[in-house]
Amino acid sequence: MTHRDKAGAVCRLKIATLLVALSPELLFLGAGVQLRDNGYDGLLIAINPQVSEDQNLIPNIKEMVTEASFYLFNATKRRVFFRNVKILIPATWKANNYSKVKQESYEKANVIVTAWSGAHGGDPYTLQYRGCGKEGKHIYFTPDFLLNDDLTAGYGPRGRVFIHEWAHLRWGVFDEYNNEKPFYINGQNQIKVTRCSSDITGIFVCEKAPCPQENCITSKLFQEGCLFLYNSMQNTTSSIMFMQSLSSVVEFCNASTHNQEAPNRQNQMCSLRSTWDVISDSTDFHHSSPMNGTELPPPPTFSLVQAGDKVVCLVLDVSSRMAEADRLLRLQQAAEFYLMQIVESHTFVGIVSFNSKGEIRAQLHQINHEDDRKLLVSHLPATVSADAETSICSGLKRGFEVAEKLNGKASGAVLILVTSGHDEHISNCLPTVLSRGSTIHTIALGASADRNLEELSQRTGGLKFFVPDKSTSNSMIDAFGRISSGTGDIFQQCIQLESMGENVKPHHQLKNTVTVDNSMGNDTTFLVTWQTSGPPEIELFEPNGRKYYTHNFIVNQAFRTARLWIPGTAKPGLWTYTLNNTHHSLQSLKVTVTSRASHSAEPPATVEAFVENDSTSFPHPMTIYANVRKGFYPILNATVTATIEPEMEDPVTLTLFDDGAGNIQMNVPRKSLGRSEEEQKWGFSRTSSGGSFSVLGVPAGPHPDVLPPCTIIDLEAVQGEEEVTLSWTAPGEDFDQGQADSYEIRMSKSLQNIQADFNNAILVNTSKLNPQPAGTKEIFTFSPKFFINGPEHQPDGETQESHRIYVAIRTIDKNSLKSAVSNIAQASLFIPPNSAPVLARDYLILKGVLTAMGLIGIICLTIVVTHCILNKKRRADRKEHGIELL
Repeated sequence: MTHRDKAGAVCRLKIATLLVALSPELLFLGAGVQLRDNGYDGLLIAINPQVSEDQNLIPNIKEMVTEASFYLFNATKRRVFFRNVKILIPATWKANNYSKVKQESYEKANVIVTAWSGAHGGDPYTLQYRGCGKEGKHIYFTPDFLLNDDLTAGYGPRGRVFIHEWAHLRWGVFDEYNNEKPFYINGQNQIKVTRCSSDITGIFVCEKAPCPQENCITSKLFQEGCLFLYNSMQNTTSSIMFMQSLSSVVEFCNASTHNQEAPNRQNQMCSLRSTWDVISDSTDFHHSSPMNGTELPPPPTFSLVQAGDKVVCLVLDVSSRMAEADRLLRLQQAAEFYLMQIVESHTFVGIVSFNSKGEIRAQLHQINHEDDRKLLVSHLPATVSADAETSICSGLKRGFEVAEKLNGKASGAVLILVTSGHDEHISNCLPTVLSRGSTIHTIALGASADRNLEELSQRTGGLKFFVPDKSTSNSMIDAFGRISSGTGDIFQQCIQLESMGENVKPHHQLKNTVTVDNSMGNDTTFLVTWQTSGPPEIELFEPNGRKYYTHNFIVNQAFRTARLWIPGTAKPGLWTYTLNNTHHSLQSLKVTVTSRASHSAEPPATVEAFVENDSTSFPHPMTIYANVRKGFYPILNATVTATIEPEMEDPVTLTLFDDGAGNIQMNVPRKSLGRSEEEQKWGFSRTSSGGSFSVLGVPAGPHPDVLPPCTIIDLEAVQGEEEVTLSWTAPGEDFDQGQADSYEIRMSKSLQNIQADFNNAILVNTSKLNPQPAGTKEIFTFSPKFFINGPEHQPDGETQESHRIYVAIRTIDKNSLKSAVSNIAQASLFIPPNSAPVLARDYLILKGVLTAMGLIGIICLTIVVTHCILNKKRRADRKEHGIELL
């Protein structure tokens, strides 16, 4: 929970996915890397537990980052380098005098080494899900890339590749190549190779052999089967975001070398700005100056850390406030769920309760069998105290005592703090908390929970959750279900397939289905919870028709839970459950379904939800993200819904898009992910808690319409002979929800004009263009010929023969609120009209041929005319001579 004013609101976020076709890969920002005195501190590289131990891997990582540090220092004109780096070694690797982790975890890593490349090969890539200039989530490398030296022939030295990816991650710049559009038509109707800078040279290849340019480029653009191969030796020094493998490339493209015409992601996402322009505008460069002297910075130092035994301590509030709104009951249900289903085997778990003072309820106990789990459940608090005072610091103190029992230190331990109270002295123990090296996850119950809890989780790298006082909310269980081990081993983690709750009238039923896809099925558990009296009448049907009933479930009457564990691997397909309220009063019934991966052949689909910021002020938007993926590859076109649960109001459900609406368009691996027959038949379902956020300054009563449509970021222009066809994703009335009122499209022959003064660019007639609902693909065609031939000022350096135009769009809602201007699209019209484009060289040849033919025609005509005149003269001479003879 975060600090908020009286008119503020705290919201809890839950994401659910249901596969329709197969959502963007999106994720929470990684561990914070700090820039101090030109050096980056705290870079964390984590190796996935599924990666086999290899003695060459760590030295190669060190070599890559060291090379990258010097390359980065020169590329940024002596501004930044890497000072210290931590490498997180999997617990599955043999101990080798590695240091023990403190708050480092796999999920917080900036760079991840993982073997799950699937069908996509070993392409390094960076997960970017935000806009230009915004930080990304992770850099991914495969062990093959780090160990196989043969790959450097294509990618270039690993240190250079690392900086290419670091620029994605840290500064939010994008690729300057485009494998889908390797060629384009420039403003002079010439076919050019997509590259940056334009000075990079190469040769054309036809059928695997070099060939003249005219064999590949004809009047019908580019011949299929032709390639453009870049020369290994170049004179140009840019650009790193285009081809870092070239030995001459040591810089990013700047304003003088950047190719604004190239149809690449950098131009699209950053409004044709150069990569160096974006990088120079980052906070890193605002707070650093070039280092003096000529010496290079020192090489980075490396620390190798490895997780030891997993230690978790539950720190649970039992003050009198926990008696309100069934808080204790819901805590008991969620804690039992965590202990019985979520926490992984071999973990050491302890339990502490607190009110005005702390009490140890269970010392550390290692989970090896189900009996160990049941024993810990028996130590959960059964009642609340009469004491209304809450001392969070006392609870944490006892939690640290428990964690230290294992090896004398709390470093690396996890504390799950649940409270509904307020503690004005919480800041007093913050230094102690930070010195212990533990991670603290906080769960705030109700509106009265302490507003400073957020700092505990933020400063220790933990998660934070808010649980509203609503009987149908399953958010307490969802919060515990979100707290995983942090090792990155998806095959050991419990994944939530279903989470729902509903008030069911007397003698009515709650009926629904949940999908168990073929990648899941091990340790599948159905959990039913209720609010009062006895359990509902439960019926559960397997896909093959087998039935389970209430008596098949293990019922805990004290906690009002019923749990069914499916032996073996659960059958894939649709499972149907029915809960009958047999009582004479309204019952709040909830269902949670969890499972684990069925096999290790491929990773299961997962979903992770989060918000961009912890807080915002009305009317500024809060961006919600969901990351739906297999391994680390995105699953596209899933149906993703976000449920926002405010403190006092009813939940709000939103549909999330991965189609370009709003702020998302990712840098993703080059190939899309296919679907198995089972996934196409049944789909899959996942649910995850996204934590909490606060909105400040929300006015009371009806809210005025202050939310404009969101910004279009996927505007594209396709040129025809005399027309331009635009395409984009429709925004909504309020950001990406609803349906906007109108579009304002403007164009210019000058990039500078439309960038700096969109309002005065040439207006395109859109009277027949009506916006579609948010998320719909829009298509609009217009003819700019009249405007092209107009008197608009040409930018410097362009001739009147340039028929390149720049187009941007703005969306307007029914209350005349306008979105920000979209990305700038560009197009080059064909000249002359009604003909295909030709290269300048082809045009000159054609002009020469036509001229020659014209001269030949004139000569021939002259000869014919002369011949006729001479013949006529001869006939006249003969006639005159005949008369004389007579």
